[in-house]
Amino acid sequence: MRVEIMDTTLRDGEQMQGVSYSPLEKLHIAKLLLKDLKVDRIEVASARVSTGEFEAIRQITNWARHNNLHRKVEVLGFVDGDISLNWINDAGGKVINLLCKGSLRHLEKQLRKTPEKHVSDIKEIITKAEVLDIQVNIYLEDWSNGMINSEEYVFHMLDSLKDENIERFMLPDTLGILNPEQTFTFCKKIVDRYPALHFDFHAHNDYDLAVANVFSAVKAGIKGIHTTVNGLGERAGNAPLSSVIGVLRDQLDAETGLNEYEITKTSKIVETFSGIRIPVNKPVIGENVFTQTSGIHADGDSKDNLYYNNLIPERFGRKRKYALGKQSGKATVKKNLEEFGLFLDPESLNKVTQRVIELGDKKENVTTEDLPFIIADVLGNEQINYKIFIKNYSLSLSYGLKPSANIQIEIDGNLYQETSSGDGQYDAFMKALHVIYDNLGKQYPVLTDYQVSIPPGGKTDALVETIITWDFNGKEFKTKGLDADQTESAIKATERMLNIIENSELKEKKSLIVSI
Repeated sequence: MRVEIMDTTLRDGEQMQGVSYSPLEKLHIAKLLLKDLKVDRIEVASARVSTGEFEAIRQITNWARHNNLHRKVEVLGFVDGDISLNWINDAGGKVINLLCKGSLRHLEKQLRKTPEKHVSDIKEIITKAEVLDIQVNIYLEDWSNGMINSEEYVFHMLDSLKDENIERFMLPDTLGILNPEQTFTFCKKIVDRYPALHFDFHAHNDYDLAVANVFSAVKAGIKGIHTTVNGLGERAGNAPLSSVIGVLRDQLDAETGLNEYEITKTSKIVETFSGIRIPVNKPVIGENVFTQTSGIHADGDSKDNLYYNNLIPERFGRKRKYALGKQSGKATVKKNLEEFGLFLDPESLNKVTQRVIELGDKKENVTTEDLPFIIADVLGNEQINYKIFIKNYSLSLSYGLKPSANIQIEIDGNLYQETSSGDGQYDAFMKALHVIYDNLGKQYPVLTDYQVSIPPGGKTDALVETIITWDFNGKEFKTKGLDADQTESAIKATERMLNIIENSELKEKKSLIVSI
């Protein structure tokens, strides 16, 4: 069974409060969706919204035309004579998703038309679209309420339009009101009555049932599913593409043609452009979803992957991790040590495990990169210690001037000092640090993520935890700092990073056997 995927991140996803993409960002996301993820179609905008939207569509359709993908790019249009059609045509679009009324209440209260007049207006647009060589898909807006309260009207619309030149009929649960039983019943009734037509299902997530409703729609015989990256969308959002990928393949044995390995990269880029963080527990793409916390789970995985399911992280460009904290056992610590290239004898492993549990009880985050320092603290190991110290720094912030930093660091007993300016105090600090490292011919990592955690309702003197993600020669790792000042907590995290990369075990990927 082949299921078609239409992704509407760039249209419905952008209707999420606070989300607005530039034309170049839209173009970049469109390329990722069509070329890398290989979705079947994308909906990129609504007609007549703004000059910015027009420019975005123009850039996307121009690129798509040169890559023979222009029939995969769709634009939402309205029953407004030829206004939307001409707007889309001028922007280079070749597909209109015509927003029609799928419930009698919407038709009568919003458009104040009769069903016959609505059908007549739609047919007029279809005729004009044929002249412009624009393909027509039909949205039956509020279709779910239509099936609940005015089923005869829905069938009247479909009976009146089924023989027209319409490629797809799209069935939206516009207000996210359906449950899986209703979705199956309504979709099955539609598919059985019109077996020759192609139907899409468009889910919203108001009751957190969007993905479950997608499951029911496909079981009922629906041929196309609408998604958004990261579940973006109006109110509670739409069906997340990442979750739909797993459900269609693993639960329904359906084919999609999607390159699921690219979903993590795409989700991260949409997260950056949209400014909407991915929840850490979001299936498939969340930071923690491939992280085992319980020591029992780590032990079971070591023996025969006892706690694996079909959502193997490598499918999605991810890796399995084992969280360090109060629920850690020796198996969890051992798994993390192996990742870092460290091996301990049983007695030492037990001591380090106990310290990790103690830190977890204090609600402290413990990362794999913390383990060498925990080992040094617990076992007194001289092989893992601080070789680099940030001795002094002066940060300056003045209105109308660029922030500046004067720093002094010690490397193997030698002092180095440098001054620089930047776009912020921490940026100035990092630029001064980079000058020192460049002069010494030393490598330093690329900062890939910067996360600040402040206690809810925290006062101005509350402790701030800064977690920074780095990439060093293709290896990603995190360091953290804790201080009442945000910049100082970031500097502490940076000092820890410098010592991690100075450690030969990370740079040369050698194993270290610690025996006490």
